[in-house]
Amino acid sequence: MPYIGRTMQADQNRRRNERIEVRATPEDRALIDRAAAARQVLADRTDFVLSPEAAGAWDAINERPARDLPGLRLLMQRPSPFVTE
Repeated sequence: MPYIGRTMQADQNRRRNERIEVRATPEDRALIDRAAAARQVLADRTDFVLSPEAAGAWDAINERPARDLPGLRLLMQRPSPFVTE
């Protein structure tokens, strides 16, 4: 029964004591529900298997040159507030 023990521990660590109330369209609600379900599915996976076509698309995306984002470039040139010298 080690799985049950881990589940109970996870539940104790994830107490839901915050409330969020928003008005949403049915489409927005469906999107939020799908994202929550996908998060759980992805959290349970350790291996991701792609079809040859999907692997090719993934490689093509990752081989594209990076876009120039001037705002990001400026941000990255600023000193980090988390590093003390």
